[in-house]
Amino acid sequence: MDKAPVNVDLLFETSWEVCNKIGGIYTVLSTKAKTLQKLYKDKTIFIGPDVWNDENPSPYFVPSRTLLKDWKAQAQFPEGVSVRVGRWDIPGRPIVVLVKFDGMYAVKDSFYGRMWDLYKVDSLHAYGDYDEACAFSHAAGIVIESICQFTGIADKKVIAHFDEWTTGMGLLYINDKMPEVGTIFTTHATCIGRSICGNGKPLYDYLRGYNGDQMASELNMQSKHSLEKAAALQADCFTTVSDITAIECEQLLERRPLVTPNGFEQNFVPTKGKFVPSREAARKTLLNVASSLLGYKMPDDTFIIATSGRCEYHNKGIDLYLDSIARLRENKLSRTVLAFVMVPAWAKEARPELQAALTAKRKSPIGDSVLTHTLNNPDQDPINCRIRGIGFANAKADNVKVIYVPCYLNGSDGIFDKTYYDLLIGMDATVFPSYYEPWGYTPLESIAFGVPTITTTLSGFGQWILSTEDATFSECGVNVVARGDFNYNEVADRIAKSLEYLINSNPASLAMISSRAMNTASLAAWSYFIEYYVKAFEVALNAAAQRIGK
Repeated sequence: MDKAPVNVDLLFETSWEVCNKIGGIYTVLSTKAKTLQKLYKDKTIFIGPDVWNDENPSPYFVPSRTLLKDWKAQAQFPEGVSVRVGRWDIPGRPIVVLVKFDGMYAVKDSFYGRMWDLYKVDSLHAYGDYDEACAFSHAAGIVIESICQFTGIADKKVIAHFDEWTTGMGLLYINDKMPEVGTIFTTHATCIGRSICGNGKPLYDYLRGYNGDQMASELNMQSKHSLEKAAALQADCFTTVSDITAIECEQLLERRPLVTPNGFEQNFVPTKGKFVPSREAARKTLLNVASSLLGYKMPDDTFIIATSGRCEYHNKGIDLYLDSIARLRENKLSRTVLAFVMVPAWAKEARPELQAALTAKRKSPIGDSVLTHTLNNPDQDPINCRIRGIGFANAKADNVKVIYVPCYLNGSDGIFDKTYYDLLIGMDATVFPSYYEPWGYTPLESIAFGVPTITTTLSGFGQWILSTEDATFSECGVNVVARGDFNYNEVADRIAKSLEYLINSNPASLAMISSRAMNTASLAAWSYFIEYYVKAFEVALNAAAQRIGK
């Protein structure tokens, strides 16, 4: 899409993950920004939390003295609220306003009272990160209001887009104060749906029997659910990221959303000339770490598998991944298998003995051949406990080894000292057997690097694959395994068989699968998926126009 079919004069997007890399929403926004800039050059302003300081500056924010300087010079905010203006250091380099929101805590009770009176948002049962999220989003709403008042928005088309329950109060503030602004609310995963799954309750077979308000009370989630539901109901356009989550939203939030799938940009994938050297460098690093940890040299043709993502042991299917790898040990394999679990946990530090072994010419055992980093809670960490419970000893004679990497791969972890993307390109396969996954960036990232992946029918990405391609390695580089509430063992067997197929495939077949994977990834580019957001813009603007009688 080269030209915007819907004119927008100002487009605000607010998220806790603007210039603040935490999870998948950061990937959504940071990759979408380039396409938004192409359509609405510098009419897009991202609003994020200023949670940084001089000792810990944001690595993604580039301050500017000139951007929005006239507005900033005259802007007046409540005490304890301030802003910094700059650009987000990502492709597209969009304008960003970072908001310091400490002053909003002092007025939270009166604000919560108004939100109860207007929208029945129940903040009485709040705990955890609720107050922090609401303080930020309230301040973000004030900033948006200030910019609109300064620029003048009469006869202009203005949209305020808010991501996830953490920004819901901002949407409700704009809804109350600025009826001429079209609002969009995106839930990337419902609070109640995630909580149902996280508490081990079956979501899918019994979804039609669940009432969101009732489950919120049962799971002590009243405040977050109440806020999310109010934002969903009050927004001019309510969106979510996949068909499977749309069904969930309709049942638990009582409004059917527009589906806006998550695209991405392939700018992080090495160019053709650099691809092979980058893959070889990644494999060298991965095998050296493994050899240093295990105390013996891993074969050069080792088949390397990985899973990654947030540490949601059940929801992300980490339990199922480990059980599938355990079953793989019983199969006849033509190559040694090395399976990584790259999931950040409560890590203490890089293991000093492993750091020393990395540079040693001769490899010798260093003890505990599973962990690359020391854990603060090894006896309570579910992944560590499961690996040992299954009985992975990583002996030289074992055909399958497992290594747990419980840290963020940001390029300075002390062992790999490469980013996740720098290592992903060296994999031979990835597995993301999610139980609760509204979209699923990790398998999409995998195939962008030509690494075949296994996911499930319970992920939004898996459902998208099923709607566009035959879900087999040979057709699209992706194998989508049917997963439900009660077929865990069957899925584990199927994943093990799928991996066995790849491990025993010849180089020509693997090259074809890799090529098909990259082709499939190209179909998910934002240049294709942005049309869904443009539709959301149109819906929001039309609703705002009707509201003010235009």
